[in-house]
Amino acid sequence: MQIFDTNLSRRVLLGGAALAVLPFSAALPARAEGAPEAERDVNMAEVLKAGTLAEMALGKEDAPISIVEYFSMTCSHCANFHNKTFEALKTKYIDTGKVRFVAREFPFDPRAAAAFMLARCAPKEQYFPFVSMLFKQQASWATAQDGRAALLQMSRLAGFSEETFNACLTNQKLLDDVNAVRERGAKDFGINSTPTFIINGKVYTGDMSIDQMSAILDKLG
Repeated sequence: MQIFDTNLSRRVLLGGAALAVLPFSAALPARAEGAPEAERDVNMAEVLKAGTLAEMALGKEDAPISIVEYFSMTCSHCANFHNKTFEALKTKYIDTGKVRFVAREFPFDPRAAAAFMLARCAPKEQYFPFVSMLFKQQASWATAQDGRAALLQMSRLAGFSEETFNACLTNQKLLDDVNAVRERGAKDFGINSTPTFIINGKVYTGDMSIDQMSAILDKLG
């Protein structure tokens, strides 16, 4: 498990050091099949309080189940969840009004922070599609030799120009806000690996299949 100790506070995301070759962030391995058990409890009312950035959420605000996911864009286990489980979760629970799903940024490295910033700079309705695109193409940009060029190519597919790309990644306030989301998760809720899911006050760490998610959610109504 990778412990959260990364300093991403400086505005160097376009520099070679920040977008050099980076490994996928080490996270908890995929969870063994079977009904998952929560690691601990947290105060869900506190978790759901607004932070420095507008929440990126899907589903009814009054859904009986709330899921908050902390994830990193360069985390391979996060990509596996979003590529293999998320659409089924959305169809079965979010679109049917049973679940409200909130995505929160927890970058482990500068390249992940840059990817999150670009997702935030896209139109709000494009946040989840942009994240999905980056996860599906993670192997092509997360460890590319020239990270800037790889992210620019991905961003052009979402309508960015080089000028808007540069403007986004030199936005110090946005970087500070992304960092604040991560730091709040670590300090207030003990998040230190990705993906981490907080489901109605229960904390689960590691990638999960739709069957494992269902085993949790069906018990909650």
